[in-house]
Amino acid sequence: MVDIKLIVLDVDGVLTDGSLLIGSDGTEYKQFNVKDGMGIGLAQFFGIEVAIMTGRFSNAVSLRANELNISHVYQSIKDKEDELNKLAYKLGISLKEVCFIGDDINDIPVIKKVGFSFAPNDAVEFVKKHVNQVTKARGGRGAVREAIEFILSKQNNYDKFIMDYLDTKKKIIQ
Repeated sequence: MVDIKLIVLDVDGVLTDGSLLIGSDGTEYKQFNVKDGMGIGLAQFFGIEVAIMTGRFSNAVSLRANELNISHVYQSIKDKEDELNKLAYKLGISLKEVCFIGDDINDIPVIKKVGFSFAPNDAVEFVKKHVNQVTKARGGRGAVREAIEFILSKQNNYDKFIMDYLDTKKKIIQ
């Protein structure tokens, strides 16, 4: 596995379980997993950039990305491959240093371009055949956290990293 410098996340089916809840007033609701959020924070602490890239637009995604300090948020994207190329160029990294987590066939072009890829356990079968690894967890149920922990464990002494993270957080709170 190459050194990952950027993790790109799809939303529906990855950060969420893929359900679309739309209220009678037209408001769209999404349910996110806090363990995935903690995993994103761990990746950022380790110095890995995190981006969201999704074909749909949702205010809920903007709010969640803001909570998690994700500054690279791309919504209503029709060509994820093109957008990823622009982002990698902007960050000065190779596509081989990118990990993508996707779940459906529109993610295949990006999955084929990046250095490492994951799909949640409940992803479309065709996608699962093309990724480097399928998580045990389902989308919106810890798949992102599982993928991030896998990356961090391959790039670092994970136990020491977690202790450093906790020590740093303790100093900030005091």
